[in-house]
Amino acid sequence: MLLNVSLTLLNGLGTTIEIFLLTLLFSLPLGLVVAFGSMSNFTPLRWLCNTVVWIVRGTPLMLQLIAFFYVPGIAGFQIWPSGDAGRMMATVVAFSINYACYFSVIYRGGIQGVPIGQREAGEVLGMTKSQIFFKVTLLQMVKRIVPPMSNEIITLVKDTSLARIIAVYELTFTGYSYMKSSGLVWPLFYTGLFYLLFVGVLTILFNYIERKLSYFR
Repeated sequence: MLLNVSLTLLNGLGTTIEIFLLTLLFSLPLGLVVAFGSMSNFTPLRWLCNTVVWIVRGTPLMLQLIAFFYVPGIAGFQIWPSGDAGRMMATVVAFSINYACYFSVIYRGGIQGVPIGQREAGEVLGMTKSQIFFKVTLLQMVKRIVPPMSNEIITLVKDTSLARIIAVYELTFTGYSYMKSSGLVWPLFYTGLFYLLFVGVLTILFNYIERKLSYFR
C-alpha cells in the first residue's frame, strides 16, 4: 500500500515540479521587464506597471488562478485548450504573472540599492549605460537579491498546491484524492515529506550560490 501511494504521489510531484520550473522560466525574465517599467521615466508605463503590481500583490493567488481559468470562458472567450493541458496552461500563466510582480519588486530594490556613486564612476571611466548596467549594477544586484529571491522561490514550491483549485492533479491534490476515495488521511500528510525534500534541495542550492557570490564583499 505504501509503495503504491508513494508511486502515485511521485506522479503528482512531477506535475508540481513542472509548474515550478515553468513558472520560474517565464516569471524571472518577465519580472525584470516589469521592474524596468516601474522605474521608467515614461510616466504612463511606470503608472501601468505599478498598478499591475499593486493589483497582483493585493489579491490572493487562488483568486487570480480562478479568474484566469474561468473568467475568459464566462465572457465567451475560450482561450485555454480543453482538458488537463488547458488547466496546466492557465496555472502557469497565473503563477508566472503573480510571481513576476513579486520578483519585479525584488529586482527594483536590488538595482536601486547599488550606490549611485558606482554608476557615476562608470560614467567617468567612459562606460556606456549598458556597460554600466551589466558590468557594475547587475553583478552587485545579483548578490543583493539572492536571499529575498530564494525566499520567494521556496514559497512558490508550496504555492503550487493551489493549482488543485482548478483540478490540476499536482502533489497535494494527489494526496487529497486518497482521502476522498479511500478515507485515508495519512497520504495527504505524507505529501509534506516530498515538499520538505524539495525545499531542502533548494535551500542547499541557494546556500551554495550565496557562498559563491561572497567574493563581492
